[in-house]
Amino acid sequence: MRNRRPSSGAPRRFVALSCAGAILSVSAFGAAAAASAGEKATVAAGSAASAASTPASAAANDEISTIAFAARPTVTSGLSTAAAPFTGGTQVTVTGEQLDQVGQVVVGGVAAPIVAAAPGQLTFEVPAVADSSLGDVPVAFTDAAGVPVAVAAPGTATVAGAAAPVSLAAQLTAIDEAVVHAAPQSLTLTYTSNPAIDAQVGYVLTYWSGYNTAEYTVLGGVDCANFTSQSLVARGWAMDAGWYYDRATGAMSPSWSSSTAMRDWLNTRPDLATPLDDSQRGLVKVGDIAQFDWDGSGDRDHTAVVTRVEHGPGGTTVWVGGHTKDADYWNVDEALASGGGGVSYFSLR
Repeated sequence: MRNRRPSSGAPRRFVALSCAGAILSVSAFGAAAAASAGEKATVAAGSAASAASTPASAAANDEISTIAFAARPTVTSGLSTAAAPFTGGTQVTVTGEQLDQVGQVVVGGVAAPIVAAAPGQLTFEVPAVADSSLGDVPVAFTDAAGVPVAVAAPGTATVAGAAAPVSLAAQLTAIDEAVVHAAPQSLTLTYTSNPAIDAQVGYVLTYWSGYNTAEYTVLGGVDCANFTSQSLVARGWAMDAGWYYDRATGAMSPSWSSSTAMRDWLNTRPDLATPLDDSQRGLVKVGDIAQFDWDGSGDRDHTAVVTRVEHGPGGTTVWVGGHTKDADYWNVDEALASGGGGVSYFSLR
């Protein structure tokens, strides 16, 4: 008896129980990680005391728990268009998962209208901003509750709807249905200038005080619509039977030279312009047309081109340039204070 070797059963049992505990832990982790959106994972969970008992008693003490994972929207691509004019209107598409749950898209702090949303693809429209806002801006997505939507790109894993390091994803290759995506990144859109608007506003700023008499007739005292029309030609608009100027004879259509006739013509051309009242000033952008009704009669008494727009905490401030009054940057609010009446706009395509 004195010479018998101590039994190794206890250490072996200890090692076996430790391994069993590890296996149970891995099994529980694997079941949780394997559960994808909308699916349920059944996880075997037992207490340390029951694990130390006999297999029969351990099985009797085990409890079955159900873990549910909610579906979460995720963007898994870059922007279909990386740059867009500051005037807005460009449609941009991203792809991913559960994108029909996206509630809002924000570009550079400005809400962007969602054009179409399906589980695998979302399209939004780039909002217009001031011409001083050129450059890179962030693009962010939130769900209906305002929770940020994850954006994924090469470098990270998303397992069962949650972000995880790539090193962890490599360890999950044996687990069924472990969904691996790319690393979260910040999407960026670049606001650029618009060549057509640059040409139009450049024309206004060049000839607002030194008239372009080499190409156009000057209408003394009432040259505002005539000058605005010239700027639209510089923008790239093509003359037609409803709006024209004949350089050879000096003949022009009423829509070319009269503010009220220009309004009436533009109202028939939704392909070119959308009318806005002053309560929609936040939608006005550089290159648009502003028209003033000084006496409230309903006619248009003055036409000018928007040369500057600023959005601030107190609202939107607009400046215009044109002839009669000759100006490069005339504050619309100051114009209304001095002339009375009201202002309306045409947002140009």
